[in-house]
Amino acid sequence: MIVTREAIRFWRHGRVVEAAGFHPRTTLLDYLRLQERKLGTKEGCAEGDCGACTVALGRVRGGRVQYEPVNACILLLGQVDGAEVVTVEDLVADGDFHPVQAAMVSHHGSQCGFCTPGIVMSLFTLYHEGERPLTREAVNDALAGNLCRCTGYRPIVDAALDACGGDPDDSFTQSSERTLEGLTSLADGQDVFVGGTDGFFAAPATEDSLAALYAQHPDATLVAGCTDVGLWITKGMAELEKIVWLGRVAGLDIIDDGTDALAIGATATHAQAYASLARIDADLGELMRRFGSAQVRASGTVGGNIANGSPIGDLAPALIALGAELELRRGESIRTIPLENSFIAYRRQDRLPGEYVRRVVLPKPKAHEVFRAYKVSKRFDEDISAVMGAFRLTLDGRRVASARIAFGGMAGIPKRASETERALAGISLDEASSWGEALAAIGRDYQPLDDLRASSAYRATVARNLLFKALSETASGQTHATRIVGRRDALEAAE
Repeated sequence: MIVTREAIRFWRHGRVVEAAGFHPRTTLLDYLRLQERKLGTKEGCAEGDCGACTVALGRVRGGRVQYEPVNACILLLGQVDGAEVVTVEDLVADGDFHPVQAAMVSHHGSQCGFCTPGIVMSLFTLYHEGERPLTREAVNDALAGNLCRCTGYRPIVDAALDACGGDPDDSFTQSSERTLEGLTSLADGQDVFVGGTDGFFAAPATEDSLAALYAQHPDATLVAGCTDVGLWITKGMAELEKIVWLGRVAGLDIIDDGTDALAIGATATHAQAYASLARIDADLGELMRRFGSAQVRASGTVGGNIANGSPIGDLAPALIALGAELELRRGESIRTIPLENSFIAYRRQDRLPGEYVRRVVLPKPKAHEVFRAYKVSKRFDEDISAVMGAFRLTLDGRRVASARIAFGGMAGIPKRASETERALAGISLDEASSWGEALAAIGRDYQPLDDLRASSAYRATVARNLLFKALSETASGQTHATRIVGRRDALEAAE
């Protein structure tokens, strides 16, 4: 890798800030609190769950500055290269509260105040990016990653509906042209390398630079969104000395939404991929809406979720059921494998030293194919699945000609249900009595995990029930809602 820049650069308070010589494991939260002494950003869970550390990053997208919430506790300092960093201290302009802050005060949206800065920053991004007119459900989605133990969410949501329903008009919109020019000037297309050969933070600007660097340092840790690796650092105390951030690699985030297939670049975030995935099927869209929080979706990437190899990751089973293929690169060599073949054992994948995930390609269901996906967890929002089931059924009239089924949370890897797939071939959607063998085959395909999230027996029962649900919905052509959230509003509307 040709070293062209030995410091990261980001936009802060209307000027360029350079940071060099930092440890590769330095988090944005530590930088803000220990270097800048900006103490409004809090450390709560240190794992990206509570939202007390939420700050906003502004990046140029579509010719304008777009603000997104991120968890500063698990975001590495080097990842803010090329972005604007906004903290709660930055919102007051000429001594006046930001509209979001004023609404929080008027609606009594804070008690102890520890979580309030993070909530305000999430609402700041909603203020700039939220739908118009704003709905209560959209506010709930935006705040899913912000926990509050003492205030109660109703006044906070009321504050959001009050402040975030119109066109944004604050000091950030007024200075948007200058910010856009500043951020554009930071996009120099140069490789970044902070440190030495024994320990560094690197941010290659091209795939060729990435391939060369990773081939030279196959022991380095690749980071995209850092929503998982961040926990290795904050919770596992992992002493990672070589970190390569993929967020600056040009073209690695491209989403090619074609007629027959969807190709998602490895560094495309879940937020960026959401619309394309939701167009494939409503179930896939709902799965992604419940994927972590707004902060996690803004940072976490599709490629990172796959490369992580977690047995409880939600995206891999859905993509496996759709028949996705994974594209890998090592040096100058590129190979493609079925996604399910990439998972070998718990946290082990078919990737050679120096080989990285480049993109995932999934065929879109055809007219005679039906897709269903369900996530079952203890908590509706921002929770790890106990069981995640995905089903693609190929129909021949009213019969199932073939099936692709994958589950997460049932084994040490995201895994196909091969016996169940064979048992489904030829069954009639009109004769539920013919489904029994396929339902029983689930028990032969898996010996489910038994942990704190769910017992083995519970997982086995839920997996069978999800298959039955998929078949029932396919037979009737209707989706049966099982969510109880919002039922009170629906009942009141009916009255």
